[in-house]
Amino acid sequence: MTPTLAGAVALVTGASSGIGEATARALAADGAKVALLARRTERLDHLKSGIENSGGHAAVVSADVTVADRVRRAVETTVSELGRLDILVNNAGLMRMGPAIDAPLQDWDDLMSVNIQGVLYTTRAALPHLVAAAADSPRGVADVVTISSTAGWVARAGTAVYSLTKFGVNAFSEGLRQELIDKRVRVGVVGPGTVDTEIGDHLPPPAKAALDERTAGMTKLRPEDIADVVRYMVTRDRRVAVNQILVRAAEQTW
Repeated sequence: MTPTLAGAVALVTGASSGIGEATARALAADGAKVALLARRTERLDHLKSGIENSGGHAAVVSADVTVADRVRRAVETTVSELGRLDILVNNAGLMRMGPAIDAPLQDWDDLMSVNIQGVLYTTRAALPHLVAAAADSPRGVADVVTISSTAGWVARAGTAVYSLTKFGVNAFSEGLRQELIDKRVRVGVVGPGTVDTEIGDHLPPPAKAALDERTAGMTKLRPEDIADVVRYMVTRDRRVAVNQILVRAAEQTW
């Protein structure tokens, strides 16, 4: 039986860990050739080996999503090495939490750079290739999927700027969806709740303690749960566009 994504090429940002790593593995297992984009090259090399040892195909295209020219070159390398680009998964993201009144402005700048500019730069570089792929793909469609957050639907104290970035990519995705309908490029957003990844490990101690307290006793989602949702979105028949999915941990209230 031919894998659903056989012949397709996917680019996953933030692929060095967590949701990005799990998504790359899931798409490769479904037959896609996968370009792995992140800054930590050694982790990408390890992931590439794991995918290929399982019978898949992967390429490392290391880049910082906040640097537009490097992202553009990474997309071009993907198309040059793998032949096309059918699926973009904007997963690279950053979380910073804490009261706005004493937040370091650098935290806000970093959130905007990674969560907003990173999505914009990668999507803009990929769009012409996605449109071209949709025009000649046996699947008849290409996909952009952006990993947002439940914070893109519900803003809470201490997450004002993080929510700003996630509400923002949701709005960008909806506008993009409407622009690309006649080009057969689907646009989807996945809003994960609390996932067991390292994203919270980089918070300062007070914010990390607050997050741990909020999620105490909760069975967190696994990265593979979100990867499964991404896979669901991009493997639908071309007549189906799944544009938004919220995925919360079962005990999560927000």
